Amino acid sequence: MRWYANVREVGGGDATVVLAHGYGSNQALWDKLVPALSRRNRVILFDWGFTGGGAEHQEEAEEGRYTFGKFADDLIALLDDKGVRGAVLVGHSMSAMAACIASVRRPDLVTHLVLLCASPRYINSPEEGYVGGFERAGIDGMLDAMSSDFGAWVKGFVPNAVGDPASIPPVEASFLAMHPGVALEVARMIFLGDQRGVLGAVTTPCTIVQVAGDFAAPPSVAEYMKRRMTAAAADVVVIDSVGHFPQLVAPQQLLDVLESVLRRRVGGGGEGEHGAAGETVAEVPEADGGIDIMA
Repeated sequence: MRWYANVREVGGGDATVVLAHGYGSNQALWDKLVPALSRRNRVILFDWGFTGGGAEHQEEAEEGRYTFGKFADDLIALLDDKGVRGAVLVGHSMSAMAACIASVRRPDLVTHLVLLCASPRYINSPEEGYVGGFERAGIDGMLDAMSSDFGAWVKGFVPNAVGDPASIPPVEASFLAMHPGVALEVARMIFLGDQRGVLGAVTTPCTIVQVAGDFAAPPSVAEYMKRRMTAAAADVVVIDSVGHFPQLVAPQQLLDVLESVLRRRVGGGGEGEHGAAGETVAEVPEADGGIDIMA
């Protein structure tokens, strides 16, 4: 069973841009970027199955069912299905780490990663000097609130996550379109997981894009990711804005970043950069954490 739906392709050109949305959102949240991106590029969008658009998944909420590794495999399946090689893969929020895993498992598919508001680990680890932004007790409290009254939790969480009052309605609507049980299990996967072990395995060049005022993924996390991505050419770009959804709140700044990436990557040749189509690599390292998020 695939966890993506409503695949849409627009535009055309030498470069392929794949836009993978994050938790609580759907492909509509890319709408401010698509007209400009599709003028010169092939743009592929889709909805993850936990959104309201993936109705066949909305009643399936077994604990532990969702893993980053499975989302990565679905990204790979989608790109194979569309005949994509050497794409610029833009992963927002949770999709950023799924994109990293996909690039390790199938480097022929991706020529550049854009990791937007990414975090490999949300929970602080003081003994390791890691600042993810949250204490475990705070995450547990959030999950309890979601379980108790999902609608009320959305009403409180979304304004903080978005940061811009004008952009709250579409994000709130997309969050509320999720089945509460599914939303809770995907949130467990994201907020209790630890993907830091994946970073060192990434070899695909990447641009890590964070927002200065993002409470969920502070810029310090981007610098940590860059330090750990020793096998990849990684750059960090910090957008001077607020919230976790720059595609809504700061679309022109984000578009400038993406167009800069495309100018540098077009002509680089996805297949030539990483090897022959179909090439695979070693197993992605096991992640730490209470849930097997890499399976």
